[in-house]
This record gives sequence, structure tokens and C-alpha cells, in this order.
Amino acid sequence: MELPEQVGKLHQLFDRNFMEYTSYVIKERAIPDINDGLKPVQRRILQTLFNMDDGRFQKVANVVGDAMKLHPHGDSSIFGALVNLANKGFLIDRQGNFGNIYTGDQAAAPRYIECRLSPLARETLFNKDLTEYVPSYDGRLQEPVTLPAKLPFLLLHGAEGIAVGMATKIMPHNFCELLEAQIKILKNESFEIYPDFPQGGLLDVSGYNHGNGRLKCRAKIVEANEKTIHIKEVPYGTTTESLIDSIEKATRAGKIKIVSINDYTAEEVEIEIKLARGVYAKDTIEALYAFSDCEIPISPNLMLIKDNTPQNPTVEEVLSYNTTKLAADLEKELEIELGRHKEKLHLRTLERIFIEERIYKRIEECTSLKAITDTVDQGLQPFTSELQRPVSREDIDHLLEIKIKRISLYDLQKQLKEIKEIKKAIKEVENHLKDMVSFTIKYLKKLLDKYGPLYPRRTTLQAFQEVEVRKVALSNLLVGYHRETGMLGHQVKTDCDVAIACSEYDRLLLIFRDGRFKVINVIDKMFVGHDLFWVDKVDEKIVFNLIYREGKHNVAYIKRFLTPKFILAKEYRLFPEHKKSWILFLQTGENVRARVDFMPQPRAKTNSMRVQFDDFLIKGIGAIGKRLSSRVVRRINALSSQGSEEEGKPVMAEQQNASGQADVSAVDLMPPVPVRQENSQATQLTLFQIKKKEKED
Repeated sequence: MELPEQVGKLHQLFDRNFMEYTSYVIKERAIPDINDGLKPVQRRILQTLFNMDDGRFQKVANVVGDAMKLHPHGDSSIFGALVNLANKGFLIDRQGNFGNIYTGDQAAAPRYIECRLSPLARETLFNKDLTEYVPSYDGRLQEPVTLPAKLPFLLLHGAEGIAVGMATKIMPHNFCELLEAQIKILKNESFEIYPDFPQGGLLDVSGYNHGNGRLKCRAKIVEANEKTIHIKEVPYGTTTESLIDSIEKATRAGKIKIVSINDYTAEEVEIEIKLARGVYAKDTIEALYAFSDCEIPISPNLMLIKDNTPQNPTVEEVLSYNTTKLAADLEKELEIELGRHKEKLHLRTLERIFIEERIYKRIEECTSLKAITDTVDQGLQPFTSELQRPVSREDIDHLLEIKIKRISLYDLQKQLKEIKEIKKAIKEVENHLKDMVSFTIKYLKKLLDKYGPLYPRRTTLQAFQEVEVRKVALSNLLVGYHRETGMLGHQVKTDCDVAIACSEYDRLLLIFRDGRFKVINVIDKMFVGHDLFWVDKVDEKIVFNLIYREGKHNVAYIKRFLTPKFILAKEYRLFPEHKKSWILFLQTGENVRARVDFMPQPRAKTNSMRVQFDDFLIKGIGAIGKRLSSRVVRRINALSSQGSEEEGKPVMAEQQNASGQADVSAVDLMPPVPVRQENSQATQLTLFQIKKKEKED
């Protein structure tokens, strides 16, 4: 009976431990805080650099060692975070090889490289008066809960991290644009803010959705000449090495044809691509975007820690929060500064009264400390209205510690001048406190003027036209149809009746003699039957000109239609099903003409007619069409644009049997053979072989 109770306790133990682990990973490792935009390891590294800061470069190995006093993990994780933070280029100055964000090269060993806090970090990241400290993991030192950052470093740096059950992917933004947006927030003006990547590149932000949508990032590709392409900038999240690997993979797959690819990247990206014969730069650039990492999708996810819990706000909400916090921090700093000025004024005034009124003379006859302090206190009482606050015991102790030498050399005019300057500073601070919005705007503009030129926008914003893979793919597959075996595909190697150059992204429209049709992907090898009438790549703009036999009444119908809509691999029909209904004539394009021969009839003035398909309206695939004639069709020949019969292109024939009726069973179908016509969009796609079976009456 004790077993269920023990199992329940075990479940509680697992639940409690798992929740503790989850909370730790989310808050202490993977997800940044909204207040300073830093993960704990980054905050501890910066605090260590601040503690060590003497203006000179420090060995990274020493910084990592000192940071381990605050961070309860190994040196490799601290070193990796330091290099990553330094390469962002805002808070840490570097000296030595910190790797290359373009090529993906690793940094040198920590004992060979040096770093220190940047001027921007010293000015905007630290203030002991505003920082809340807690004991470190071992209780020996104090570490900050968050740093009093005056810039929106969360959006400036960006962040990536995977926790338990959640992840964050915050895009970096431009320094100047962030501060300008903060100024607009303070002025209650609308603003838009978009990412800016250190690698540069081209960026389509149409789907950004305030930091939680989808981006498309492209490499910057320049056409040096029609046979040479240069890649000047790589997309965010890629390196020249990974980009070249993706291009070589696409080349091996036959999607891109290049002769060579060379990487000359140093301080700037420089990848040179030489193209193969018959391939030109304009088309290849589109193919690079379609088949390689020259274009990549990015899915931002703005997950952060706010009020000690994970939240998923928008970019605008984060920036508004940071701006409000900036104004509050600046106000606290002004209040602290005002208090210090007032305290300084209070002490200077006390010293002036103590010396100018010769109160120090009155203590010469005092025989005890209490008598001395009481005498000084009584001597200051008439002047309390000039003081900033009531006189305390600490004030009296301060006066009693003044040396005789200082009293004897006391310069009243100098002290009055200093007191006047202190009062002026107090008035200035009080004016700032009356209008914190203007003061905050001035502060941001000062930062913009000082640091803005160092951080220009690197990424170009532009809308991308979607690259249609089917249009840019190379037609490197030869799809064949062998009628005798009924096989279709690019691995059909026997002498094929049809050969169509396709890419792997094309789709094939198959039309059968009995009016069935369907659309399939390009396949390796597949049995489709012996009665395939027409096959070619799907093109939505193709106009089909069709004459078919309606078997129930033995009459012909004519119809025109565009490439039909379809569901892949689903079978449809061009006309109603009947065992004696089949296609008599099928040709595509405009300006299609044909001569129709009918079965001879007594008293008939003519046994043929000419058809101009453009005279008939284009209708839907479900239309029955217009009856061609009440007579039985014997033969249909395609005509050229000049009206003469095209040599070798009889497309249908019927013979009479002994009873004088059309013998449709004598008609045999040849495989579809594409023939391109010059000066015409019309394409002859079918040929019939007529087996003549003449019978004597």
C-alpha cells in the first residue's frame, strides 16, 4: 500500500526539480532581459571588465578567469560569449584576432588576444548608484541583477538562445535608427524600425510583423561582366564558407553551371564566380537566389525576460519600454546629482559661517568634547536659514576636523565664488527635472552626434520579387515516352517517341486519346499506357485547339481552352466519356488552321472545309464545344499560315468499312512529337499514322 504514495512523492520530486531546471535555463542562461538586453554570462563579462578597467587592454584569458568568479560555468562558454559580444562592435574594444564574421574563422587562443570596455560602454552601461547587486553563486562577490543600460541593447545587439520549451531569435538593429526612434517616441510621433545586420546584404522586411514574422535576406551580388559574378555581402547567419558550400552543392545537383568559384575575402567579402559556356550572369544570379544560400529565410521570435517572466512583445513595445526606462534612470541620476550638489553647498556654507563668524574661537576655553560640540551647535543656530538642512553631529565633526592651516589661509571670495557655481548647478539640475522629456531628447542627440557616424546602416532594405524556381531551373532532364512499352520518365533510355527537356521542378501535362488528362511531376520512370496522345510541360498561357469525336452521335466538336486548373495526379476529362469518343485533332497556340475532309456523300457540293480556330471563343475546360458538322469526319490536315497543307502533317483519318460506315478502329496513333514552328506561336504536337485498309466492294 506504500507504493502509490512513494510514486506520488517521486512525481513531485521530478516536477519540482524539472521546474527549477527549466526556470534556471530560461532566466539564467538562454533568454535575455529586457532591461539591459543581456544574458547573465554577458552581464558578468561586462561587470568583470568594469571591475578590471584601468583604460588599458586586458588579456582575454585574465578576463575569462575573473569572470569565472561570477559565472558558475566553464571558461570555454565565457570565452565564446566574450568573442561573440566583442564582434558585435559596440561594448568591447578588441586587439588581436577575434575571428572573422564573414568567413567564420575562429578567434585566436585567449592568451593571445586582448580587450577592454569601449567608451560607449563606459558612458551608457554602468552606474553604481542605480545598480542593484546580489551575492554571486558562491557568496564571495557581488554581481548586478541588471545593468542600468541607457541604450536598447536588446535590439541593438540582437540575441539567439534555446531554452526548455521556448527559444528566442531577436534581430540586431541600427544604432542611429534606434536612437532616432526613441526621440520620436518621446515626441509622440510614429516610427518604424527594421533590422540591420553587420554582414550587410539585402533585406525584405515586408513580413517582419514587428519582430515576430518572417524575413528574406539576400547576398549582394554584382555582375562584373556577362561571364563573371562577384558576391560582395553575405546574408545574416551565413559565412563565405557556408555560402560557397551551398553553391557547390547546387552545382553538383545540376541546378547551376559554373566553371570556378574563388574566395578572396579579407576585410570585405569578395567571392568570384566564373560561369560555364552558354550560361550568363543575369540568369545565374536568379538561380543563385533560388538554389543556394544567397537567399535565406529568417524567422524572428522576440522572446525575452520581463518582470522575471518570459514574454513575447513587439519591437515597438520593447523600444517604448527602454525609452521610458531611460527617462526614469536619467531622472534618478539627476536627483542623485541634485542631492550631492545640495550636500556640497550645505558643507561649504557651514565652513564659511564657521570660519567667517569665528565660531572656532569660542571653543578655546571648552574642556570637554560635549562642550565643544554644544558651543559649535549654538554658534551655528542663528544661521540655520542659510543652510540646506538642520545641522547634524556629522556636520559638527566635519567642522572640527578642519586644520588650522586651512582656516588661516581661508579665501572668502574664492569660497563665495564656489558657492555661487554650486547654486548655479543646482538650478540647472532642477530645470532639467522640470522637463525630463527635453533632457532625454538632448541626451540621445548627444549620443547620436558622438557615436552615430561610427555605426552606419550596413543592410539595404528592398522588396524582393519572388524567384520562380521553375523559370530559373536548368532543363537538365530529358523526359522520354516510349509507346511500345508505355513508359514515361527521364530514365527511359530506349529510342523514345517523344523527348522533352525538363527541370526537376517542371510538371507534365498528359492527354490521352480518349480525352483523359492529368498533371504529374517529372518522374524517373512510370507506366502511363500506350495511348498517350499529347505530353509537354505545363504552361498556364498555352491555348489548346481541339477537335474530338463525340461517339454517341458520331459527329465532331471543336473547342478552345487554356491550360486547365488541376490537382496533381488527379485524372480529369476534356469531353464526356464514351467508348467511341476520342481526340481527332489537337494543336496549341494562336493562328491555328486546319482542313477537315468529310466522308463523301451523294449530291454534296464539297467534301471538305477549312477551320480558323481563332474564330472560336476560348471557353472553360468543361464546355462541350461547337459542333463542326453533321457529317462524319474522314481526315484532318493542319494548314500553314499561308493556307497550304503542312507537309507530313495529316493528323486524323478514317476509312469506310464494307457497310460504308467510318471504320474508326482502323485509326492508329503515332507518338506525340513536338515540332517548333518559326514565326508562329502554334506548336504541332501530334501526328497520326494512317493504316490504309482498302476493301473491294
